[in-house]
Amino acid sequence: MRKQVLSILVENTPSVLSHVAGLFSRRGYNIDSISAGVTADPRVTRITIVTSGDELILDQIEKQVAKLEDVLHVQILDPEASIQKEFMLVKLRAMDTDRQRILSVTEIFHGKVVDVTHDSLVIEVTGNQDKLTSFLNMLDGYEILELARTGLTGLTRGTDDVYFVD
Repeated sequence: MRKQVLSILVENTPSVLSHVAGLFSRRGYNIDSISAGVTADPRVTRITIVTSGDELILDQIEKQVAKLEDVLHVQILDPEASIQKEFMLVKLRAMDTDRQRILSVTEIFHGKVVDVTHDSLVIEVTGNQDKLTSFLNMLDGYEILELARTGLTGLTRGTDDVYFVD
């Protein structure tokens, strides 16, 4: 089993995300992570899906997704030839005595405090999945009140693989 990241350009229409996710559900394929958002062209949405399986299953997934009506382009994001990031917000219980250590860890991971109350901090961190997991591990012992992760998103490096929509 290995993981694969698919970058899927689709027509920006109602229920397109449901159609793509439905394919995975119907075929029994696993989605480890999914994120979607409109591109620079408002007619097009980029869906990034992290999935896993053996070579045969991953090949099937790519072919089946490409056949969907609203799909314009499917691309596998090779970790060596792409930028892949995830965004995370973490709300921690943080009393005055805890804040300096939490702030030090946040600085090491290039995070940013985005909200402070008398008993909590909200921190944003962006990076690969290992970086976010390491950040959470460094906060072991602190109470995580809430956690939100976007799922992986990414783009290829350079201009060779850019797909232009007519």
